[in-house]
Amino acid sequence: MVGLDSRQRQWENATAGAIAGFATVASMHPLDVVRTRFQVNDGRFSNLPSYKNTAHALFTIARTEGLRGLYAGFNPAVLGSTISWGLYFFFYSRAKQRYSRRRDENLSPGLHLASAAEAGALVCFCTNPVWLVKTRLQLQTPLKQTRSYSGLYDALRTILNEEGWRALYKGIVPSLFLNSIDYAVLGATSKVAAILLTYPFQVIRARVQQRPSNEGVPRYVDSWHVARETARYEGFRGFYKGITPNLLKNAPAASITFVVYESVLNLLHQVRK
Repeated sequence: MVGLDSRQRQWENATAGAIAGFATVASMHPLDVVRTRFQVNDGRFSNLPSYKNTAHALFTIARTEGLRGLYAGFNPAVLGSTISWGLYFFFYSRAKQRYSRRRDENLSPGLHLASAAEAGALVCFCTNPVWLVKTRLQLQTPLKQTRSYSGLYDALRTILNEEGWRALYKGIVPSLFLNSIDYAVLGATSKVAAILLTYPFQVIRARVQQRPSNEGVPRYVDSWHVARETARYEGFRGFYKGITPNLLKNAPAASITFVVYESVLNLLHQVRK
């Protein structure tokens, strides 16, 4: 009976996390599009429009691309966030239970961080293909000359046909650092500190996940190539491109996520009783 109750609580955590992820994406996605476009624009080779700041980017995208532009990549973003938060809370609760069975006392802060980092790494392996598709859909603009993906399924099929399954895991290295550190820091301190610490990994991931040219030549070979080129031509500031829309997105996003999570979790507990 105890085991059944424990499993039910785990699935309640996963369900609440998934709903919280959906609510966060639905409200903050336009800022996510702006952030991604700033991140990959290195000022040298780009088919993206040039934006002065976050407000100008939002206005320009809305005027030239409409609502579809502001919500480019929305479906994989919803899918990725829903799966990510759902799996994260599930893996996190499982990890804490596993560590707690090895000792009688409460978990130490170190084991809480280890649980968070472990959950973040597992989530990364499960969701990297979805985030890659989201990034590429967000970078599709009227200036792009490559045939556009029509959606999530078409993007996955085209990537597999043209680049192979390994392309779906481009950016996995910075993603592992990003997810593990981000979730661990999130459990230990403020979200702003987590953003500032992990943001360069986001820039590297976005750049390495860009779609290859019409000739099939990728803009960057790997994550290390991104880091070298960014440092050489853009300096320290290059690793923080798009930080403003990212902060505007994540400051309320963290609150939305946990408020919705706690509300749904309490509702599920009341239904179970």
